[in-house]
Amino acid sequence: MVTLREYQSPCGELILGAYNDRLCLCDWRSRRNREAVDRRILRFLNCDYQTGDSDLIRLAIDQLEQYFAGERKQFSVPLLLAGTEFQQQVWRELQRVPFGQQISYLQLAEQLQNPKAIRAVAAANGANALSLFVPCHRIVGSDGSLTGYAGGLAAKQFLLNLEQPAGQAELALG
Repeated sequence: MVTLREYQSPCGELILGAYNDRLCLCDWRSRRNREAVDRRILRFLNCDYQTGDSDLIRLAIDQLEQYFAGERKQFSVPLLLAGTEFQQQVWRELQRVPFGQQISYLQLAEQLQNPKAIRAVAAANGANALSLFVPCHRIVGSDGSLTGYAGGLAAKQFLLNLEQPAGQAELALG
């Protein structure tokens, strides 16, 4: 069973899910394709959801609280990437984008040594079910504009601003 718990972040409600002592879900409740993400995770893990709590979820919440307080730049919660091999490859690459930096979808595809797969990379980025822990919010348009985000553009702007050094100008919505 995947144990689920809700978490109210400063920029929206998240659903956290733990399976076998690894976080498999940290996703936005208001996500447009919420049911498709849930089906993919449950199919991948061949199990079901149950509401509850766990030490791992409490650890994830503690680390999220530290992140939102500006006290944490990296997460150490063990993750379970529930997706295709290609999606997992993209998500692992997303984890390499440093705190406070943004790259474009094209740059991400180039880092994966597959620049022609920009649409597939963007789709995998959009399928990420571990928001914040797998920082898909750090991916922007080639012109630096904010592009789609499961938590909404206001949440994406909030997260990017949170990761900027104090005193830097706020990012504008593109």
